[in-house]
Parts: sequence; structure tokens; C-alpha cells
Amino acid sequence: MTGYRIRASVVLAATLLVLVNGFAPWGQAAALRVDAILQVCTAAVAVVYGLWVARRVHGVSRTWRLLAVGAVAGLLVGELVWWEPTEALPVAWVIPYWLFLILALASMVVLARAGRGMSIPADGSLRHTAVITVLDAGVAAASFAILVFLGRYGAFSVSSWPHSTDPSVEIGYAVFQLVVVVIAAVVGMMYAADRPFRSNFLQLACGVVMAISSDRVIAYFDSVGNEGAQIWAGVGVVLGPLLIAFSFRERTDGIRGPTDTMRPMDWAQMTLPYAGFIGITNLLSYHVLTGNTLDPAVVMTTLVMVILVAARQVVAMGAQRRLTQRLYEAQRGLAHQVHHDALTGLPNRLMFAQRLEAAVQHGDFVLIFVDLDDFKEVNDRFGHAAGDELLCAVGERLRRHVRSEDTLARIGGDEFAILIDGVRDIPELIADRLRVALRDPFPVHGSSLRVRASMGLVRSGGEGGLQTPDDLLRQADISMYAGKRLGKDTAVVYQPSAGVRAEFPAALREAQGGVPDGFALAYQPVVHLPDQTPAALEALARWTAPNGILIAPETFVAVAEASGLGATLDAMVLGLACREVKDAGLDVDIHVNVGAARLGNPTFEEQVHRTFDECGMEPSRLVLEITETVPIVDLADAAAQIERFKALGIRIALDDFGAGYNSLTYLHALPVDIVKLDRSLAVGADPERDLALYRSVIGLCTDLGMDVVAEGIETQLQADTVYAAGCAFAQGHLFGKPVAISELTRGWHEPSGQIGGGGREVNQPTNQPT
Repeated sequence: MTGYRIRASVVLAATLLVLVNGFAPWGQAAALRVDAILQVCTAAVAVVYGLWVARRVHGVSRTWRLLAVGAVAGLLVGELVWWEPTEALPVAWVIPYWLFLILALASMVVLARAGRGMSIPADGSLRHTAVITVLDAGVAAASFAILVFLGRYGAFSVSSWPHSTDPSVEIGYAVFQLVVVVIAAVVGMMYAADRPFRSNFLQLACGVVMAISSDRVIAYFDSVGNEGAQIWAGVGVVLGPLLIAFSFRERTDGIRGPTDTMRPMDWAQMTLPYAGFIGITNLLSYHVLTGNTLDPAVVMTTLVMVILVAARQVVAMGAQRRLTQRLYEAQRGLAHQVHHDALTGLPNRLMFAQRLEAAVQHGDFVLIFVDLDDFKEVNDRFGHAAGDELLCAVGERLRRHVRSEDTLARIGGDEFAILIDGVRDIPELIADRLRVALRDPFPVHGSSLRVRASMGLVRSGGEGGLQTPDDLLRQADISMYAGKRLGKDTAVVYQPSAGVRAEFPAALREAQGGVPDGFALAYQPVVHLPDQTPAALEALARWTAPNGILIAPETFVAVAEASGLGATLDAMVLGLACREVKDAGLDVDIHVNVGAARLGNPTFEEQVHRTFDECGMEPSRLVLEITETVPIVDLADAAAQIERFKALGIRIALDDFGAGYNSLTYLHALPVDIVKLDRSLAVGADPERDLALYRSVIGLCTDLGMDVVAEGIETQLQADTVYAAGCAFAQGHLFGKPVAISELTRGWHEPSGQIGGGGREVNQPTNQPT
């Protein structure tokens, strides 16, 4: 800091002396003499300081400093020799001035090469492009050329360098000065801010250009006969060597290497191209205002300079626009990173909270919190890379099954959240579709993995008062964990009392063979295609826990099986369904689901007999649908019991064919009457592929003497597809959603055909494809 203050003090003192001397308070002749003394003194200071610094450095750092010292020394010698300009000195004494230019140019070139500052970036940024560099060179050349033209190449000046009376020497020297100035200016503008020795180079180049430009201004005032202005014109000759001396000091930025980081233009690169333009414009104004005329060469060169400056501005604005575009794209990329999950690319918790807050303010919505069951086992078994791959696949699968206006986000870990905005659909139906979507296995690291998910659902307007996104997510999380306590692969709708413990096995035991509190049956029609007339009803179990949560059937059925109460549940459902249909006076077949574990169990067979005795319903109206929570262990015993049921007139259906444990083996081993195709077969995106699949499966079942029911039909296109494939019966929301027995249409008419045997003929559809 002390050395810097000393150097600053020297520059300040020299500047003050030059300014005071410019007013010539002691006369014009004395002022010229003081100016000459100042020029010699500053040059001598620069030489001594440069030699002192050069002793302490090595290599290229010493080389460029010694070259610069030699340049200033040549200038010093020339000033001493030409202390009193005279024609008596030999022409050879102009050599020191030529050495000043040559050594100064060599010093700048060595320094620029050492700092690798002469490269032109190819990134198209405003920092510098090749076009801007060429234009900058043109502006610098035109500006200095005008100065040379106005000063008539120094041919009429005895005060300017190299003090020669030979016009050819003066013209050659002026042209060489032009070359040095252009190179110094262009390299200075090209020199990147992050390159070594940049400050050294800028001060060295500024000192050289200042001294040369000041010399040309002296020549100009000589040419117009204004010798009194030479003192002011020679300011650069005094201060130039001091700037060169400033460049000699050692700098720590010399040890830094170049970087590839794009940086905008700094003050030097923005101002240097216009410094010469502004300076020569002022000089031209002075020239015209003092009554002097402009040569055609000066006018043409000025016109060229103005055009080059305008062109540079246009190119610079284009580069600025590109830089702005890059910054905008970078900002947009950062915003995307802030609001999206890095692994799956889905919106993250922050963005989801924003969307959820907007939904709370403006409309109806359903919030679904999805947590993958047993995901830790995937990481433990296959590794975290496989876990990441599975998360991406699950996210993509879920994304395909939500609307574009809905929001699917990864909240963290194996947790996802879905915001179904602007609808008031039944949340359980939405969750059911998502579980069906996840049912197909995922290929992970050469293995096939099945994914189950527990879901917590929250309806809009659930609790009084305005709720925050955190409140809603907490409620969905509570519901999801409440379902996990009941069993996995669940969908639980949040109720204000969702924290109350609810267990289905306990409720089933407390009922002691009766119907547990909150338990009910809903009935969905099975229709005849293509006229969609009712053919049968399927009884579907529903249970609302004491805490008000509507528990998904998959959940409480699995819990009952795990607790050893599966047979109790099936017997209770069978009896309740038969009684309700009988009491309602509906002459229609009834489908009742029973677990596959009941096949081969004599106790269950006795329970079926007791049910018919108690309700008085004909066995031929009953269809037992075999659902599988566990595989059938003994196919022979199961087949034998099915034959006994069929002897009574009861028909057997194989439920959810195409999913779970159901396979072609069951079709071969079990003498079932009806095959119900799983709803996952109806979710394909290619109608032609769906038609081919249905046609193959239905054709196989028909050849085996089995009727086929297509489940999960929700659109007319799906209905037309299964009918075209030869399916006579279908079931799904297109034909009716599950409702209580009391809500069924009072005008339920006699079906046009019955499913399966029972001594009654099945009316086949007309125009059936072969």
C-alpha cells in the first residue's frame, strides 16, 4: 500500500506541475523549458524504476519490462539529444525515437503473448467477437489517421518526433505510430478481464498511446501556427512514461490462468473503442471553429470513422441481444431447476405447493398423496440406481394417466402428489384408476417389479376455514399412513377424525356373524352388448370406518385375510347380497366375490347351502367370482368343489383374468363357467392392438365353453372394441357406477339374456364377427 501511495503521489505531482505550467505564469519561453524538463524527468523515473523491478523478476516478466525500459530510454535519449531542435544534427539521431516505437511494440506483443490475451472468443458474446474486433481496429486506425492528416504527417513541425526535416522520415514515422497505436488499442480491447497481466498491459498500452497521440497533437498545432498550445499538447509526453512506469509493478494476477467463464465487457473494453473517436471529434471541432478547412482525405476518413462507429454499435447491440437471450435462458433454466425434481423432471414440492395454493383460492380439487409400498426393499435388493430408475418409471406412468391441466409432482423420496384441479369426481375412482395404472410390472435392471402404492386423498372444502398447502399435504399424509396401518395398496379419503384408530378385523369380530357398523354393499350392473340391457348385478363390499374414512375394498379384504377372517367376511357378504336382492324383488343374477382360499374348504360349501336355505333364493341365480389375494394351492380340490357347486346350479366365474395369479393354467384346470377380463386390458392406447388382444382371449374362452365379461369399460370406444372382438357382456362405469340396492332403478326390467348356464339360454348378439 505504501508503494502504491508513493506512485500515486508522483503522478499527482507531475499532473499538477503540467497543469500549472500550461498557463505559463512565468512566460511562454520558460514554460516550454519547464515542459522539456518534466518530459526528461518522467522518462528518467520510468527507466530507473523499470530497471529496479526487472532485477526482481525472471523469464518473460523480465523480458517485456526490459523492452519497455529500452523504449522509454530511447525516448529519453532522443529528448536529451534534441533538447534544442536544430538542423545541424545528423539524421541518425532520429534512431532513438524509432527505437521507442519498435521496443514499445515488442514489449506489448511479448506481454500479450505471456498473458494469452490476444485470443478472440468464439462464443458470440459481447465480450468480443471477430467482427467487433475488426471494427474496433478500424475506428482506432481512422481516428489516428485523421490526427496524422491534420498534422500533415509532422512534416512542418520541428517540435514533434523524430525532429527530422526529411518529409519521408516524418511520414514513415507517423505511419509507424499509426501501426503501434492500432495494435495497442485492438489488443487492449481484446484482452480478456480474466487473463494474467491484463492490468500491466492496459497501463503500458495507455502510456505508449498517450505519448504518441500527444506527439501528433503537437505536430498539429505546429502545422496551424499555434505554437502556444504545444505545452498543453505535450501533457501526454510527460504523463505517458509515468503510466508505463506504473505498468512495471509486480502483480499477483500474473499467476492466474485463463478461465472459460463468460464475462461481460468491463470498463476498459467499453470505453477504449470510443476514446479515439471522442478525442478526434473534439480536435476536428476546434479545427473548424478556428477557421481552418478540412482536406478531402480528412473528410473521407471522418466519414469512414463515423460509419465504423455506427456499425460497431449495431453489432454490439446484436451481441447484447444475444447475451440478454442467454441470460434469459439461463434464468429460465434456473427457475426450472428451482421448481422441478432433478431426478424425474416432475414439479417438486415448492411448485406443487404454489399450484395447490392457487387451487385452494380458485376452485374445486382433489389432492392425492402417493407413497410407494416397500420401496426400501428395491434399494436394498437392486441398489439405489435401480431405485432411481423405478422412481422415474413410476413418475412417467403416473404422468400418462393424469390430464395436462393436472399437476403431478415428486414430493421427496418415494412420495408423489397429484392435484386434480377443477373437478369434483369421486376421489376413490381417481385413486382406483391410478392403482390400475401401476399394476403392470416395471422393468428394472433386467428384472420385472410390481409396484403397490398407498394413497391419501383430500377433497376440497373438507374442513372449515381457508387451509394452507402444508395443511392439505399433512391431511393427505395422515390419510395415507392411516391406510398403511390397515394394509398396503390402499386409498384412504381424509376425514377430520382421520387420526382415530380404525381396524376392520376388530369390527368384523364385534359383529359376531352379523354386518359390522359402516359395512354395506354396492351393486354394479353387468350388461348385455350391444343394447346394454342389464344381465346381472355384482355385489361390491364397502366399509366406512368408525372415524369416517372410506376404506378401499382391497385394503379391508387383505386385512381380513391376513387376520384369518377371510371366510367370515365372504360368508357375511354372500348372505347379505342374497337377502338384499331377494328383498328388493329383483329377478336378476347376482355375482358375489369369494376368496380363492375358500375353494376346497368344506366349511365354506356348507355355508353356501345354509345361505340358500335362509334366503330362499334359487342357486341358479348365483355366480361366485373367484378373486385371488393368494394363489390356489390345490387345483384338484378346487376343481372338485367347483363341480359340486355347478351340480347345484351355481356358476363360477374367474375374476380379474389377466392380472395377479390368474393364468392359462387356471383355464385348463378349473371348470369355470365365466371369465371376467381384468380392467387393465381396457386401458390400452391403441384400439387396434386392444381389439387383437380381446379377440384372442375371448376366442380362447369361447372355444373352452366359457362366457366372457369385460370389466373396467368406461368409454363407448372400449365397449365397441370388446363387442367387435366377440364379447357379449361388459361391466364398468359406462353402464353404471356401484350404488346401494335402494338406489337401483325401480323400473328394472327382465334381462334379455342371462350369463352362463342355469338351464337358461344365452341370447348371443346379432352380426357377431367371426
